[in-house]
Formats: sequence, C-alpha cells, structure tokens
Amino acid sequence: MTEDTISQIATPQGTGGIGIIRVSGADALRIARTVFRPVRGTLGEIIPYTARYGNIIAADGMTIDDGLLLYMRAPHSYTGEDVVELQCHGGAVVLREVLLRTWEAGARPAAPGEFTKRAFLHGRIDLARAEGVMELIAAKSVRSARAARERMAGALSKEIAAIRQRLLGAIARIEAGIDFPEDDLPTASSAALMEDIRAAKEAVERLRAGANAGRILREGVKTVIVGRPNVGKSSLLNALVGTERAIVTDVPGTTRDIIEEEVSIDGIPLRLLDTAGLRAAEDAVERLGVARTEQHLGDAELILAVFDSSAALTDEDRELIARLRTMNAHIIILCNKEDCASVLRVTDFDEINAPVLMISAQAGTGLDALRETIAARVCALEGDLGDGALPNKEREIEALSRTVRHLTEAERSLDEEMDMDFISIDLRGAYETLGEILGETLDTDLIDRIFSEFCIGK
Repeated sequence: MTEDTISQIATPQGTGGIGIIRVSGADALRIARTVFRPVRGTLGEIIPYTARYGNIIAADGMTIDDGLLLYMRAPHSYTGEDVVELQCHGGAVVLREVLLRTWEAGARPAAPGEFTKRAFLHGRIDLARAEGVMELIAAKSVRSARAARERMAGALSKEIAAIRQRLLGAIARIEAGIDFPEDDLPTASSAALMEDIRAAKEAVERLRAGANAGRILREGVKTVIVGRPNVGKSSLLNALVGTERAIVTDVPGTTRDIIEEEVSIDGIPLRLLDTAGLRAAEDAVERLGVARTEQHLGDAELILAVFDSSAALTDEDRELIARLRTMNAHIIILCNKEDCASVLRVTDFDEINAPVLMISAQAGTGLDALRETIAARVCALEGDLGDGALPNKEREIEALSRTVRHLTEAERSLDEEMDMDFISIDLRGAYETLGEILGETLDTDLIDRIFSEFCIGK
C-alpha cells in the first residue's frame, strides 16, 4: 500500500552533527506544515527543491529543535511521491522526538526498505537498480561501491532489457505468423530465429559468468591465513589490517580460535581469517581451533600459506604442502621473516603451482608485492570487477540459469523443426524469467521479502 504517508530516520544510529527524518506520501507537506515553523513566511509559499530554516514544534507548541526543511514534489523525488526531509541535530533523543512528532501528525512508521520499495512501485527504478542502493550502502571497497553505482545507473538492467527486447521481437514474428496466417505476413525465418536465440543465449551466459565476480564485490574473497604455529600468521593479519588485531607472542599456539577481519586490497574486499597453527594439538581448546582451521580451509577461495624462511621445512610444513596440492583454492606461498637469515628457497615449493613471495610481516617488507599479487590473481581469475553488469544475488543467478535452459530448449526445438508454438513457449519463458531480475514478473510476496532485507530509513 502506498496511499498512506510514512516517515523514518534516514541517517545511521548514533550521535552526529546532522540527522534526517524523511517523510513520503500524499500528506508529507501537510505534516510538514503541522510540525515545522519557518522563521520567515509560511510553508504555503514553499518552492520545491529549496531549503527553509525554522523550528520543529511539539504538539504543545514547545520547540523540539531547529533545522532545515527540504520539499520535493511528486513525481520528481526519490520515491515518486511528495517527500519532505527534516534536517535537525543528530542526537538520538532529538531525532526520536522529531520522528514521534511526525507520527503524531499523521505519518506511520516506514518499514525496512519502504522508501526504495515505493520508488520501485512508482516506476522510478527497477528491482535490479533498487538492490544496487543497498549494495552501495553495504559496499566493502571502492570497487564494490563503483559496481553498485553502475548497477544503480542501470548497467545490469540495460543488459537484461536489451536481451528481452531481442526475444520479444522473435516472439512477435513467430506469433504473428501463427495468429494471422491469412494475412500473408512474412513467416519467421528459421535462420534469423536461430541467430536471435543464440545471441540471447550468449549474452545471458556472459552475465552468468560474471556472477562470481559480483558475489566477490558484495561479500569479499574468503582468504585463510594458514601455517604451523609461530610462523607469523597473526603478524601478517595485523600488517594487512593495519592494527594490532591479533595477539603476537613467541609462544607457539597463541591463536586458538578464528580471528576474522575485513580489508580492501586495490579495491577488492577480502575476508581475512587468521587460523590456529596446524599441528598435533596439545589440549582440547587447541584441538578445537585446529579443527576450525581445517573446516575453513575446505571452503577457502584464497589461501595465504605462511612458512618461516629462517628455518628449514619441518614435518608439519611438509604436511601442509601436501595438503595444499589437493586444494581447489588459489594459493600464495609466503616465506616470512625474510629480515632474518633466509634458509628456504623458491624451489622448495615447486610441487605447488603458486607464486612464492619473500616477506617480513613484522618489518613490513614485501607486503606491497603481496597486495599486488592478490589483486592481480583475483582479477585474472574473475575478470573485470569494475563492471556494474554483474549479477550477484542467488535469485538473479538462478533466473539466468533458467533462462539458459529455456533458450537451449528453443534452440533444440528449432533444430528438430518442431512446431513454432513450442519455440514460442520457450522464448516467452526466457523473456518472463529475465523479467524477474527487473521485478516485472515477480509476485508480491517475493518483492516484499526482498525489500524487507533493506535497512530502515532506506
């Protein structure tokens, strides 16, 4: 329902210099006139898209706060409705008082994501662009933010729309010949239809191929730091994060649980996990830590395998090398403590197809080369992470897979010279499935669920 007027705090929780209450709906300006008194003139003469200074007034006439009022007239607003924003001081108590005052004046509390949902329902944005809003808010790196902005600008939507337009043209040619055979319309050429089907399929496959890159920008690369105890794993985590996040001592086995931090390297978000050292554990707590290390190794996407370059390979090191040979993750070998006399050689790791870097996590040497290697490896494997036409939601990836199946079936039917009705059915299925990504063919319950995952005030 969009007939009523909603309001909510649009700025993050906590204390700040400025806080914003957003009001959207047909009664937004009436509510503003009830709660806001400009220092000069009245709101009856307010010009849209200009700011007015004044006081926010309680029901008993007392001043709650002073601030600015912005009025945006429908349909030229974020939601497509009349929108008023009250900008006041950013204290939690003040913001709550102003919000309650708007409810007293006739607004109701906005549900999570309801402002963006109204923008979608009023045709201001499609569903793919709407989800770009939350991706921008949650961006973990510069690349993530750039991809989210491109999605908001319609990079993915335009790709989907172009494929759907091509399919629609093919459907129209088929169905015109079926419905009006007596009108002597030109029949759909099998060669032209096959060209449309294959071009659409290739375009969908390209989008689907970018799904993992899209997921990386949204969630980050799961990166596990592994090695035997006391080789410098925690020092490496601290050096990459830029803070003393993990305890570093000369006592082996200090890290007994997983320590996770997020870091951006060349705009690529990484989920760094510092793990317990791999060895025969001496007590129950350490055994649990080693078990968790094994678990995270199993689904790691990138492994930073750390070895002590000042000492010869131990049995534990050799066991780790044997394990790494069986891993599906991408691996970078790090010979740490290069500031000490180095004993290890690059040839010690010939069994593993991975770059070998000499670093000193404590002194900070070799870390720039490590960052460059991580960025180059991720980009080489996943392609252009700056492309905003990257599907990254499970529902989008699943819809693309179903679209490919429809197009494959249409291609087979055309090859086997089956009746055009069968081809039309699959092309229409592909067309409607792609529409789910834009929100054109989704049911109301699913749309409600998608927007319920947005933050309150957006």
